[in-house]
Amino acid sequence: MTAFAAARSLLIACAGFLLGLLLAAMALPLAARAEPAKTAPAAKAETAAANESRTISIVVYGNDPCPTGKDNEIIVCAREPESERYRIPKRFRGKKVQPAPGNSWVNKVRTTEDVSREAAGLPNTCSMVGTGGQTGCFAQFQTQSRLQRQQEKEDAANGGIPQD
Repeated sequence: MTAFAAARSLLIACAGFLLGLLLAAMALPLAARAEPAKTAPAAKAETAAANESRTISIVVYGNDPCPTGKDNEIIVCAREPESERYRIPKRFRGKKVQPAPGNSWVNKVRTTEDVSREAAGLPNTCSMVGTGGQTGCFAQFQTQSRLQRQQEKEDAANGGIPQD
């Protein structure tokens, strides 16, 4: 008896679903054919939109002519020199970072030694190579954190202005 009741409820659910699909399919052509009546303000808005002009901004280089607009287009041309045509845009041109001119030989040697230690995978180097490389990652993190705190204290002492 329970299997019969389950089959009957499944049949009723399928029939209801198919009936819903049939009603939706019948209503779709009616909704597609119906057009809303245009009121006077809506018609005025359409004609005003057709009369409005479109503005386009273009950058031209050297002696290139500024294109002319079609219909209701207004074209605004900004002229740049020919030397700027294939250059990287000014907003992406950054100053190159120069190494500190007064960097001592001691710092250069220390940096070279640190790099070579890491390449060899020696302990306390924070390297994926070698057996003791993992021990240096936390020490490196601590050193960076300490230096950052010192820099923040110096900046706070200078009134929030970082010293270069």
